[in-house]
Amino acid sequence: MTASGDPVLDIADVRVAFREPGGWVEAVRGCSLAVEEGEIMGLVGESGCGKSVTALACLGLTPGAAKVSGRLRVCGTDVINARESSLRSVRGGKAAMIFQNPMAAMNPFISIGRQLSDAITCHRPLSRRQATGAAVEALASVHLPDPELVLVKYPHELSGGQLQRVMIAMALSCAPRLLIADEPTTALDVTVQAQVLMLIRELAREHGLTILFITHDLGVVATICDKVSVMYAGQVVEQAGVHDLFERPRHPYTSKLLRTVPRIGGGADALSSIPGTVPDPRSPIPGCAFAGRCDASTETCRQTMPRPSNDDGRHMVRCHHALAGRPDPEPAERLS
Repeated sequence: MTASGDPVLDIADVRVAFREPGGWVEAVRGCSLAVEEGEIMGLVGESGCGKSVTALACLGLTPGAAKVSGRLRVCGTDVINARESSLRSVRGGKAAMIFQNPMAAMNPFISIGRQLSDAITCHRPLSRRQATGAAVEALASVHLPDPELVLVKYPHELSGGQLQRVMIAMALSCAPRLLIADEPTTALDVTVQAQVLMLIRELAREHGLTILFITHDLGVVATICDKVSVMYAGQVVEQAGVHDLFERPRHPYTSKLLRTVPRIGGGADALSSIPGTVPDPRSPIPGCAFAGRCDASTETCRQTMPRPSNDDGRHMVRCHHALAGRPDPEPAERLS
């Protein structure tokens, strides 16, 4: 909670549209979620569902031609209506972001130390010498050996795992309250991925961080997150605690998504997919965006947008014919 009692990240009916020759195209269509103080919220969904656009909107980083509406508050700041000067104090100071590709996020012509110290002096009144010392401390906090040596290196001289640790150190160097991690382990091999996940979890507990963790990997969500929001075609269609959602999925898309996770020893017959394709965002979607791929869809689903229901206050689902939520052990077994 912020001082006013609001969530650290409060997203309500946020829409992000981009102009194309034929008109405006909505990439995010009324996304709503809230992340409370100290929580790690997973945002999961297929590629192209709007996860990364939502993350960029949280820090006011969508392209200038984009149109953003709704309510989007980060640590109490109204991001959508804030001036650029206010947004600069939010980025890095109150909230920070870890990007998917650390090599692309860093300047290849500037040393690690200079980039890190520049980020620090943007938000902390330190001299260059003090900023260098703070940079060494930040690199040591993410368990990089010989941090003084890392300072003089350039991005191409580090491995993918080392670079991602540098990005984490940079993100946390000014003690933000909110960390947005956009697919931070996708480009890493499995061993390094596990190390980075353990590091993020450790730092979250140590610093009391609130995290929005964006991924398409359900196994990662099971490892690190407290809650999970499932996104489809620009909307959050289900949200619950990780254990509750994996054991009792209520949206047909979530249920099918969980069944696509391969099971060790299951063989080729155990592999599952979701037939059909995501609807074209350039065409109007009057009803449920998943209706064309859902076994239980009706005319109501195709013509009327379902409202979110939250019967027990802990499990939200946006579906006209939500599943009963009966225990389904198989998806959980796949992720264990």
